[in-house]
Amino acid sequence: MRKIGVEEELMLVDPETGLVTGVSAKALRARREAEDRGEVSKDDAPVEQELFLQQIETATEPRTSAADLAEDIVRGRRAVGEAARAAGAAAVAVPTPVLVADAPVLTNKPRYHRMMEEYGELTRQSLVCGMHVHVDVDGDDEAVRVMDGIRPWLPVLLAISANSPFWEGRDTRFASWRSQLWSRWPSSGPAEPFESTDAYRSTLDKMMEWGAAMDDGMLYLDARVSATYPTIEIRVADVCTEPEDAVLVATLARALVSTSAETGDGDSRAWRSDLLRAATWRAARHGLSSTLVNPSTMELAPVRDVFDALRTYSEEALRATDDWDWTADAFARLLAQGTGAARQRAAFEAGGSVEAVVQDLVVRTEGSWHEADRAAS
Repeated sequence: MRKIGVEEELMLVDPETGLVTGVSAKALRARREAEDRGEVSKDDAPVEQELFLQQIETATEPRTSAADLAEDIVRGRRAVGEAARAAGAAAVAVPTPVLVADAPVLTNKPRYHRMMEEYGELTRQSLVCGMHVHVDVDGDDEAVRVMDGIRPWLPVLLAISANSPFWEGRDTRFASWRSQLWSRWPSSGPAEPFESTDAYRSTLDKMMEWGAAMDDGMLYLDARVSATYPTIEIRVADVCTEPEDAVLVATLARALVSTSAETGDGDSRAWRSDLLRAATWRAARHGLSSTLVNPSTMELAPVRDVFDALRTYSEEALRATDDWDWTADAFARLLAQGTGAARQRAAFEAGGSVEAVVQDLVVRTEGSWHEADRAAS
């Protein structure tokens, strides 16, 4: 059974004003001090800085079961939440800043300063938070074959995760505005089929040679071979406010990887990258509120039909991990409650302001780990 792991980037906000606040250095310092006092184990969920001081990051261990992955996600959110609270902030699982007052503050690392120097305003407008799913693969050759095979299905994962309708106080009319901002990087988005590891490496080497990326870490393709772990890294999703949404995306990603590893790239070579960009755009624009492109037919279809097509395509893998029934139930819940984007807009309607949106995000993000504490006790 392939293991899956999740990296989550979260936004730091002032719990009173809802404005993003650049206190990640203070949060990490508070975390280290708590470790020194023995209040927190150094083996607990990691807490890391990101590109800007207004962000913070955590990650799960590699897990085989969806239940264990969910526990790890909650544990990581608890860790970043407690560190943020010690710095007078709240860590919020939201992909874009709902409210800002000042320009984002770069984290003081040489690599980030070089990024700002090389890419300027593109870097400055990249205060966004994604979720990266790692799935075990048996070497780079399998990883590249899987990357080619899962290409048509990645927009569906984006639609399920869509959680960023607001940007700096405005409703963008998109379900995932984060994906639109991130797509401006020259090394991002869907790729043509590589067909071999050599072709993958030579393509990425050219991208770096031509300045589209400084290093392997800036190769922002929707799916890539991890430079750190023996995994394929799927980077298309928004960070999800609800942990169950995150687990659904991760579980489906693993099933797609397993299926593609067994069957190869199937008909994915029929998908031009411009068509994939269009399918990704539609997923970002509407989330689950309109029709999506069905990878099985290359036609628009109701979201339920598209989800059923994904499950049918990966049925053997989902049954092998006992996730067949759970994914159906989780998607039904998601349709009933709405995507993250729909829930943010509902909070705006109920509260009458974008400040109400942030307050709702704080409550729901922190609620996930408070609920876990209550269940454990």
